[in-house]
Amino acid sequence: MAGPTTAERGDRQQESSGPPPARGLRRRRLRALAVLAVLVILLGAGGTWALYGSHWLRVGHVSVSGTRVLTPAEVREAAAVPLGAPMISVGTDTIEARLRRKLPRIDTVDVVRAWPHGIGLKVVERTPVLLVRKGGDFVEVDDDGVRFATVPDAPRGVPMLELSVSRTGPGAASFRRFGTDRLVVEAVRVAGDLPAAVARGTRAVQVRSYDAISLALADGRTVAWGNGENGRAKARALTALMKAAPGARHFDVSVPTAPASSAS
Repeated sequence: MAGPTTAERGDRQQESSGPPPARGLRRRRLRALAVLAVLVILLGAGGTWALYGSHWLRVGHVSVSGTRVLTPAEVREAAAVPLGAPMISVGTDTIEARLRRKLPRIDTVDVVRAWPHGIGLKVVERTPVLLVRKGGDFVEVDDDGVRFATVPDAPRGVPMLELSVSRTGPGAASFRRFGTDRLVVEAVRVAGDLPAAVARGTRAVQVRSYDAISLALADGRTVAWGNGENGRAKARALTALMKAAPGARHFDVSVPTAPASSAS
């Protein structure tokens, strides 16, 4: 039998001299992974430098929106956003907490990054629903019962809160059980349930006890409201009663299923 030809022996030598296919594939994969790892490291280092070390992404201005009584300058001053600091380093939660602490008039605030150079402060102010007289000034109370600001002039359309709770006599038990803070919350609750037309014409919400809350209207009429429960039903009853008895001077909706009115 004839042996392998010279060409066949050369082909076999070439095949045996190269690496096995599996080993070559592993080497190519390792080289690719090494290159990828280097790229990731370079990108990470570059990104970190861009965020913290470069001048490209730094705080350049602070915008304020949503203010009504406060001024944008007051909000910016209280926020104390560090101009020139890296955008990524600005602590939004810290700024929000600082604003609520320094400016109690602020109910909520959203601090947002407006890349590449801006910080936005979106403010929602508290709205007074009642006023408490304090000397010659007025303390504003919001719909959560929070006393958030003292102002020299009473805002228009906001009724006064008149607490005349006795610590002795018939009102003593109510005061001991509920305390002033709870009674203020009940008054706020009543103010929030008033029909819009009645709310605009209410001069004062008067509280003598938990179950004895009444309204003094600007035109001299009065409304016995009772406690803060069943507010919507009382509002509907009062609206119907005022339409049915336009000449009445006193209305009683403390029991909304049996409202009453009288001329005196």
